[in-house]
Amino acid sequence: MGEPTRILCIDDEQNVLRSLTRLFLDDPYEILTAPSAAEGLLILAQSGTVPVVISDYRMPGMNGVEFLGEVRKRWPDTVRIVLSGYADTGAIVSAINEGQIYRFVAKPLNDDELRVTVANALERYELERKYHELAEELRRKNDESTALNRDLERRVAERTGALTTQNRLLTESLGILDNLPMAIVGMDPQGTVFQCNRKGMVCFGSRIGPVIGANRRDVLTEAQNRLVDEVLEKSREAGNGSASAFDGVHQAVLERNPYAADCVILVVHEVSSGG
Repeated sequence: MGEPTRILCIDDEQNVLRSLTRLFLDDPYEILTAPSAAEGLLILAQSGTVPVVISDYRMPGMNGVEFLGEVRKRWPDTVRIVLSGYADTGAIVSAINEGQIYRFVAKPLNDDELRVTVANALERYELERKYHELAEELRRKNDESTALNRDLERRVAERTGALTTQNRLLTESLGILDNLPMAIVGMDPQGTVFQCNRKGMVCFGSRIGPVIGANRRDVLTEAQNRLVDEVLEKSREAGNGSASAFDGVHQAVLERNPYAADCVILVVHEVSSGG
């Protein structure tokens, strides 16, 4: 079970305190009483959560408005109610306007009015409590969202950096391939050409047109295709490893592509008959 709903009543007249205790006897409240402002502050410091404080205005030492002002400083969420005669209304209205007091209840007390006032005060306290809980939950969610966004930005930056590096290496690799003196053709297991360097484009493109996307049967010569078939067969016999073949005029070398294991790269060297 949670904490009881505590109400603190402060008055220097014991009969008033007894009357207040009897008034709320049938309500689910724990009524705390104190005969002075000093004792009231001590009880508040020792009693945990006290949603509502009811104080008489005319008390020796510290009057009700001064007492409730101190309560506001130390326990700002507590709802504060002052009891007083009509002669004190000027000072009390001023305190209400300053935000120190939630409600003023005139003496002699009307039991029904006071009970309604306390019920409204507790409702106000509960609404304020829920508001603060929701505000804290929202702040926590915002903090979590900010942390997630920062982590996402970090990951995106890292991934972008990695992709930039990979793209630079790929560009450099393609530049190296384009400057090699032999034709290099990349193809998938079905024989579709997906990569061809500048030498390959010159060797094969002038004969059939676009090379990328074409079938190797259309790109390579009959002798070169026989050589590729021989290399592929040797690769299968070797457990899909690297292989090479030479027909006296052309040399074909098959290397498994580390970035796409099912694709192969064919390097065709044109060897002069006197070499």
